[in-house]
Amino acid sequence: MGTKKNGLLALLGLGALVWWKYKNATPEQQQAVKDKVNTAKDNFNKWGNDLKDKATDVASQVQDKVNQATTSVEDSVNQN
Repeated sequence: MGTKKNGLLALLGLGALVWWKYKNATPEQQQAVKDKVNTAKDNFNKWGNDLKDKATDVASQVQDKVNQATTSVEDSVNQN
């Protein structure tokens, strides 16, 4: 439990330091930070959308295979 508490305190301290540095930065430096954050956000969203598209494709392929197997089983049952 002590490790978690120390980790949270360290994270809180680091966040306070970053916030203080940002507030004391020049407007140009603040804009550079904003640009980096926005770029990272856009890249993360793109990655998430790509992952969602791949998952949709895989789900579609699985559904096609299930439909093919179901049709094959139905044809076999109907022939007998």
